[in-house]
Amino acid sequence: MKPPVRHFIAAIALILAVASGYWIGSGKRHEPVSGGLGSTLPTGTAASQDERPVLYYRNPMGLPDTSPIPKKDSMGMDYIPVYADDTPDDRGVVSVSPARVQLLGVKTAIAKQGLLDAPLRAVGRIELNERSVVDVAPRFEGWVERLHVNAVGDPVRRGQALFTTYSPELQSANEDLRIAERLRRDSSANGTAGDPMTADAAARLADAARERLRNWEAPAPRNSSGDAAPARQTFHAPANGFVLEKNIVQGSRFMPGDALYRIADLSTVWVIADIFEQDLGRVHVGQSASVSVDAFPGRHFTAKVAYLYPTVSITSRSTALRLELDNRDGALRPGMFAHVELDTGPARARLLVPGSAVIDDGDRQVVLLALDEGRFKPQAVKLGQRGRDDVEILEGLEAGDRVVVSANFLIDSESSLRAALANLVSAEAAPSPTYRTRGTFEAYDEAAGTVTLAHEAIPELQWPEMTMEFRLAAPEVAAGFAPGSKIHFTFQAGEPGEYIVTRIEARETSADALPARAASSPDRTPPPASPRPDAHGGH
Repeated sequence: MKPPVRHFIAAIALILAVASGYWIGSGKRHEPVSGGLGSTLPTGTAASQDERPVLYYRNPMGLPDTSPIPKKDSMGMDYIPVYADDTPDDRGVVSVSPARVQLLGVKTAIAKQGLLDAPLRAVGRIELNERSVVDVAPRFEGWVERLHVNAVGDPVRRGQALFTTYSPELQSANEDLRIAERLRRDSSANGTAGDPMTADAAARLADAARERLRNWEAPAPRNSSGDAAPARQTFHAPANGFVLEKNIVQGSRFMPGDALYRIADLSTVWVIADIFEQDLGRVHVGQSASVSVDAFPGRHFTAKVAYLYPTVSITSRSTALRLELDNRDGALRPGMFAHVELDTGPARARLLVPGSAVIDDGDRQVVLLALDEGRFKPQAVKLGQRGRDDVEILEGLEAGDRVVVSANFLIDSESSLRAALANLVSAEAAPSPTYRTRGTFEAYDEAAGTVTLAHEAIPELQWPEMTMEFRLAAPEVAAGFAPGSKIHFTFQAGEPGEYIVTRIEARETSADALPARAASSPDRTPPPASPRPDAHGGH
């Protein structure tokens, strides 16, 4: 063959090869694929494996409404699926999308070991030291002739003159004492010539007058010259302090026992503070405390717990405690409002979370654990002491756990609803035990949907042989049976005291024996129950 012809044949073969390859490739690219859009994935791939069986669909607004099929609520919102492979622990877990987390403002914090700032704080008031309060109350009748201390708030010193009084009773007792003393002196001056009886009587009279003056707490006359007793007497302050009350004016009359002055020593004062019942275990007598008042910002007074009162207020659930403070400079005045901070001992490391992380409804205390992938789980905890910002966790958490500190009430309500619905579905899904026995068909009440059956003893339910009423699962169950028919029937428990017949079969011969048994759960023995006997029979 000539060379030009060979070259031409080779070119034609090359063109045919390229065209054939293009046609084959095009054909494969445009080959129709059966099965639609999703059928390009082989059977058993990840797409089908990700589909989880759905138990039911719950209301998106949290209402107690579920549906076995997808549906929408009245506002057009899709019901939320609840999956069958959720474990009991996961059924309280809430998944929140990142967008919703940001919208709710969810914030978290880490549980960590630290020192709890938990000094015991209380509020109180400055009170008088009751042991330093004295009343000036004469024990005799009289009139005030002159006031030496005549204003409330005046300072007085022990022995300082308070007022001068005229009292006929006091003057009479002083005069009796003066006369008795004079008779005794005269008798002693006469020596043996004196009358011993007179001397003895004078001594007794002097002792009686002196005893009266002592009982009245009045001073005895100081003159010994035999002159008449003075008609006026001056009363003096019995202690150092300040006049808190003055109930007399110059010229007023007083009766025995009237409190004319009240004097208090303010060199020491008391602080009466209220401690809540829950904190009583942290307080004891002798405990150090720091007291501050609004009048002196930044100044702290050192005190000690002197007494814990023995009762608890019914209204405030608190107990009063008493602190004693030195007040020789007079800075503290009764009636002031006081802030008390009690020293509760050395600090120690505790597991702490922010106080806002704890949800306490009175019956339970929980925190929300922040899990991975936007999931949150409620966790019951046991609380210890509370501080200014943090709270101690005794049980339920470990160091490093992340908890929600804001928007936790919203998430907890969602979690509680989901757990409640899961428990409800679990209870509904639990099959009721089914029992099978033989008996006699007695009557059928179509209007009530019940049948009356006479049955043999059922040991599983501890029932004797009896005639009783059953509810029918459906009207068709009793179709074709006349009173007196020998039957086998199957029933299960419904509401308390109610039993439902699910199947009735004709019994061919009277010798056909079928012992009662639990058909669906032969290994499960239910608790005894009391059936409702009908009018035709009973136990």
